[in-house]
Amino acid sequence: MCYQTKNNITASVLIFLALVTFPVIATAQWQIGPFQKYEDNPILVSRGDSWEAKDVFNPTAWTDGHKVYLLYRAEDSTGIGKWNGTSRIGLATSSDGIHFSREKKPILEPTESWELPGGTEDPRITKIDSTFYLTYTAYDGETARLALATSTDLRSWKKHGLIFPNRGWTKSGAILDEQINGKYWMYFGDTNIWVAWSTDLLNWNVIEEPVMKPRNGKFDSRLVEPGPSPILTEDGILLLYNGANDDLIYNAGQVLFERNDPTKVIARSNTSFMQPDTQLERHGQIPNVVFVEGLVNFDDTWFLYYGMGDSGIGVAIETDNCFW
Repeated sequence: MCYQTKNNITASVLIFLALVTFPVIATAQWQIGPFQKYEDNPILVSRGDSWEAKDVFNPTAWTDGHKVYLLYRAEDSTGIGKWNGTSRIGLATSSDGIHFSREKKPILEPTESWELPGGTEDPRITKIDSTFYLTYTAYDGETARLALATSTDLRSWKKHGLIFPNRGWTKSGAILDEQINGKYWMYFGDTNIWVAWSTDLLNWNVIEEPVMKPRNGKFDSRLVEPGPSPILTEDGILLLYNGANDDLIYNAGQVLFERNDPTKVIARSNTSFMQPDTQLERHGQIPNVVFVEGLVNFDDTWFLYYGMGDSGIGVAIETDNCFW
């Protein structure tokens, strides 16, 4: 089904005209896409003089089929104490996947010692049964550590603390919403990618050998880091991920794990499917960054939300179903 808004039948034509100026990168059969960036990116930028005054970026996303819910990282311009730019998580909603209305107050703020002064960063969301599980980076100004919160309404959250309290630096937890072999699985890490498993979604056990490492000479030669929550497909467990090369240019790739063995890679993209090529992506707060973190299937079309140079939020839209 081609993308269109519910309120304007001409929207699909307008978005077609906006998208065709960007090249299409072919994808392997097991991958999703191809994607094209929305021409009017960024779809969200900083605003006001309080909690989202400095930058907004790195969003996660969820949809109920009627709206897209975007949970995004926002930095203030003053920080807590002498810290320059404390992060909080905000919520925005959309009926077409592109135009979002933001709530006035953040839905998750730093309150704990392990969250201050850096804040609550880089969320990733998974819904299992009636509960939302939100992983986020808690940054105390020295060490980034993966934390967990739960909610039933996306607005009131219960914090469960650090996921790996004794592990030190940890980031980017992406939880699969289905059990494999009676366990839940989470990919995490921002150098290599590791996997952890749980039976209750609160207590996690790490498999110490990384399941993915950087590759010399490729777009992910410096580091690899999970993107949105993985998807269980007929071919296997699909994970979109972020990779940086030796020049710290961030691109996006895709990897497929064995359907019955979340630790085993069976396919991995040799080239990236998204690169920093717009002004904001190349010259934002952190230059040369596209950072994918939110993925939803909305109106039978994949919408991929990402951070643009740590300064704004963009969306890329699946084109295969609509225009080719």
